[in-house]
Amino acid sequence: MTLAMFQAEFGDWLMTGSDRAAARFGPVAQAGLLVYQNNYRAALMACLHESFPQTVQWLGPEDFQASAARCIDDRPPDSWSLDHYAALFPQSLAAQWPDDPEVADLAALELALADAFVGPDADPLPSAAMGRIDWDKAVLRCVPSARLVTLRTNAPAIWSALVLGGTVPRAERMPHPVAVLVWRQGDTACFRTLDPAEAKLAPRLLAGVSFAEVCRHLVRAHGEAEGVRIAGHLLARWATDGLLHGGALA
Repeated sequence: MTLAMFQAEFGDWLMTGSDRAAARFGPVAQAGLLVYQNNYRAALMACLHESFPQTVQWLGPEDFQASAARCIDDRPPDSWSLDHYAALFPQSLAAQWPDDPEVADLAALELALADAFVGPDADPLPSAAMGRIDWDKAVLRCVPSARLVTLRTNAPAIWSALVLGGTVPRAERMPHPVAVLVWRQGDTACFRTLDPAEAKLAPRLLAGVSFAEVCRHLVRAHGEAEGVRIAGHLLARWATDGLLHGGALA
């Protein structure tokens, strides 16, 4: 047996724990194999617990433990880094809790906040620079920590209540999917739910869009006076929130 074959068979056993896979290593290895498997599962379980504290609160420890164990059984890590394993959990929860979509939504929001917190650093556009920019030519780009999450429920309200210790609302499905913008401002991961006008622009802003195109889009949708007003309001909001990447602004 080559080293590559041995590693592949050991990985197969580690992820499945099947007696057939364990038998390949002989009876002498069984006790040691169990130690490896326990450490493997414990590390993945700890990763999920640490990554989704509000989902733990919402589900309760027992249901969360069961859901995490199911995820570990069904979705082995696909990266060398344990840090990436949490990305698999919201999709697993969506499959496990199809009648309770707030569970997967809550986990998706927590994952986005965690990713934003460790996202690349970038200097936001300072307010003092706003007056020196040629807005007819300016291209707006978000700071690299920004990301967009589409949710079907009131998971943001649930998350806020759990974190702040307030009265936790009942789960509710929203009439339409809602866009939630997540980013890091200073040392704090932030989010806010977008209204329809901003939600339509958010993907363009993440990709990079000229301010002139923002204005044209809003004027087409709302008329000249209202479109220009909304454009000015959004620009001020994005700058105040620290969303605009100062170094990338053309």
